[in-house]
Amino acid sequence: MKVEITIPSNLNEIKLWQYQKYLKIAKENEESDGEFLKQKMIEIFCGVSLKFVASMKFRDVEDISAHISRLFNDKYKLINRFKFKGLDFGFIPNLDDITNGEYVDLDTYIPDWDEMHKAMAVLFRPVIQNLKDKYIIEDYKGSAKYSDAMLDLPLDIVFGAVVFFWDLGNELLSSTMDFLEEELENPTIQSKLNSVIGGDGTRAFMHSLKEMLGDLKISAN
Repeated sequence: MKVEITIPSNLNEIKLWQYQKYLKIAKENEESDGEFLKQKMIEIFCGVSLKFVASMKFRDVEDISAHISRLFNDKYKLINRFKFKGLDFGFIPNLDDITNGEYVDLDTYIPDWDEMHKAMAVLFRPVIQNLKDKYIIEDYKGSAKYSDAMLDLPLDIVFGAVVFFWDLGNELLSSTMDFLEEELENPTIQSKLNSVIGGDGTRAFMHSLKEMLGDLKISAN
């Protein structure tokens, strides 16, 4: 019996819930051999049964899983507006005006891929008014209204938003560290810091900040 298999050509053809499912399986099977995860990758992202994948030629499994893996190596930029489920969705237009409720929920959800659909429901909401090259989105009333729908969000949109926030965090931390380095050149500040955390405190403090920035970049990758 022949079974058609649709292989995604880019992340736009993979949904968020599929990626969440694969991540969960990968985490639960960290000690397993790579062949099992390759089969699960094809099962989940190509929409076929694991039984069918097991009957495929070994070479085909290797080629398809390698192709899908390469999709995640591409660079994705923020897509701030898109059509989705019959609605025009837009990214929060001005992060400087983000509400406390949006900030608290986003800070809770975005570090956890299991909750990423909820984070997307914070960041993207339907556009209710167009103003030339700008727009206004629906007021935030909690993530529950759109979080289930966001499970079907194409992964390129999700990755674009996540990478945007990692880059934003990197820039903020880099700017903070540059500012602190300049401030710590001040002999008075150096003296105060040294008196609190030891004679070599300034150097240790800056080393700690640089390690923090390095960890952040590693997490982004």
